[in-house]
Amino acid sequence: MREDLARWQFAFTSVNHFLFVPVTIGLGFLTAILQTAWYRRGNPEYLRLTRFFGVLLVINVAIGVVTGLVQEFQFGMNWSAYSKLVGNVFGAPLAMEGLVAFFLESTFLGLWLFGWDKLSRRVHLATIWLVAIGSVLSAAFILAANSWMQHPVGYVTNPKTHQPQLNDIWALFTNPVFVWGYAKVVLAALVTGAAVMLAVSAWQLRRGADKSVFSRSMRLSLVVLVPTILLAMLVGDELGVIEARYQPMKIAAAEAQWTTCQPCSFSLFQIGGGNNDQTPKEIIAIPHLLSLLATNHWNGKVIGMTPLQHQYAAKYGPGYYVPNVFIQYWGMRVMAYLAVVVFLVGVWGLWLSRRGKLATSRRFLWVATWAVILPFLINTAGWLLTESGRQPWIVQGIMLTKNGLSPSVSTPMLWFSVIAFVLLYGILGTVDLLLMLRYSRKELAPAAAGSEEEPIPAMQY
Repeated sequence: MREDLARWQFAFTSVNHFLFVPVTIGLGFLTAILQTAWYRRGNPEYLRLTRFFGVLLVINVAIGVVTGLVQEFQFGMNWSAYSKLVGNVFGAPLAMEGLVAFFLESTFLGLWLFGWDKLSRRVHLATIWLVAIGSVLSAAFILAANSWMQHPVGYVTNPKTHQPQLNDIWALFTNPVFVWGYAKVVLAALVTGAAVMLAVSAWQLRRGADKSVFSRSMRLSLVVLVPTILLAMLVGDELGVIEARYQPMKIAAAEAQWTTCQPCSFSLFQIGGGNNDQTPKEIIAIPHLLSLLATNHWNGKVIGMTPLQHQYAAKYGPGYYVPNVFIQYWGMRVMAYLAVVVFLVGVWGLWLSRRGKLATSRRFLWVATWAVILPFLINTAGWLLTESGRQPWIVQGIMLTKNGLSPSVSTPMLWFSVIAFVLLYGILGTVDLLLMLRYSRKELAPAAAGSEEEPIPAMQY
């Protein structure tokens, strides 16, 4: 019960925090692009869009910081045994994130926010790009720590304390799981930011806003959305190959593959195959596709969960090493299928833009407005696929999740904290949603083009 409650608490807070992270990264880069366009072309419409979407960026940064602080506190509260064992490794990238990335992001966000009428245009433009770079660096350090939990590298075990100790910091950032996982997270963030900009622009056009302004932000969002979602799917495919190499149980569970196969088909849909049913009924199967996804070879071999369970039990001792197959199987399919839908919506938008009907197609504007939900579902499914697939390990091959709990935290305390976090995050999520809806529906603030020597108009709220 204690382990389940602690896991549910961390999962709930992590999923909620990860709703804001991709928006912050994606909108940060898109806002920087808009301001760059204004700086280079002098068109006041780009300045108006920069200020408009900059407000949405600031809202997400503020809420994201609050939700993110809880994550690091939990390592010392609910997971102190884990922190004690691997803190010498895990703490290094987290410290870098706070000292370098978060400092960079927060400092230059303040300069960007309050420097509109105080800094030159060139310096002010540099601040928003540094905010975007800081957010990406922050994700890099966090992903480096998480990737070490998936595939531990760059450490030695202290013979006296039996604790892992970092001896190669470069190995953390060349970890194959990190390299491909980080690329996918950044691409997913750009997709999310582009989807938010697309939805807001589409809603504004549906209500009769200035077509000459929001058509620009719609085209920008589509130009970013289509290639990034396509690249994200390709990178995700290669990440699957990497995970099949280092975490074969995760990939086998994602296909509900209990027996070893060669070649292996991919089931688009099946019934059964969960932890209590090892004989799934495949409704639609594509021959050889799982072999390609897991090994990059047409006739690649995928080891099933049953033989892997026997291997792990022999290597690590008695125990059940199979993750939640339902989460793995459907998490991967929700992520993949919805990504295809987002790609098709983006292609549809580019086609309409080419025909000059992007701002007038009522059907597309309605679809684009509601399609904003899809990237959040994709991101959540991907997170569940990654983190649930590692179970029962908190650090693959080093520490089981049940052994990472704080011995002093009782079940009633966990119940209380779970309820408190559900209420707190519910309030924060509601506040963020209301603020985003309110400011995304406001009219654009007027902005004069000005000359190079004139001060930049201050941001209006």
